[in-house]
Amino acid sequence: MFYWVVKYTLGIALKVVFRPWSRGRRNLPRRGPVILASNHLSFADHFFGPLPLPRMVVFLAKAEYFTRPGFMGLVSKAFFSGTGQIPIDRTGGEASERALRSGLRVLAQGKVLGIYPEGTRSRDGKLHKGRTGVARLALESRAPVVPCAMINTFEFLPSGSFRPDFRLRPGVIFGEPLDFSRYFGKETDRVVLRAVTDEIMEAIHKLSGQEYVDVYAKKGATEDNGSTDDETSK
Repeated sequence: MFYWVVKYTLGIALKVVFRPWSRGRRNLPRRGPVILASNHLSFADHFFGPLPLPRMVVFLAKAEYFTRPGFMGLVSKAFFSGTGQIPIDRTGGEASERALRSGLRVLAQGKVLGIYPEGTRSRDGKLHKGRTGVARLALESRAPVVPCAMINTFEFLPSGSFRPDFRLRPGVIFGEPLDFSRYFGKETDRVVLRAVTDEIMEAIHKLSGQEYVDVYAKKGATEDNGSTDDETSK
């Protein structure tokens, strides 16, 4: 309930003040499990990405959002818990596997799971190599993947900044669902996982128009992580 309260209060305020735009929101299936795979340019993505969608989006959020000390820590925990986000440990290995299982439980309930395949925010505005956790989720859950591109949010609210640029209108584009049924049963094949991940990243690339670089994005101490990938420990 808190998710919808926030969406129809804070959401309306965001629309009035920042005039965000969207395209392709009808590409998100109305029911059933869906993986929403997005580029990640700014903290603002958490708000403007799900904003135009009629369905609740559950993100895997870094555990630090739930454990910060002090008053702001309580506010952060209340917000992310109240909106149904799931804390994940970013240390890799077994923690990555637990995050994957958490994502699969969300999808098994027929919900929309939001994930950032790059694993963290882009520090340079480029689109980085995706981690294969998104492919494992797609193949094990057999859910369609809707590619999503955040537009202008890198410049609108740069990393570490608390002052949005009112001259820019943040946007989001949703692509057509990707079907990977031809790979079902091959979720342990690393070659297949890489092929599926690269196809998802190519779809995001076409939507966003970002320059693509075939290297993993570097994580900082304050970065977000929407990845569920064994590669995070490498």
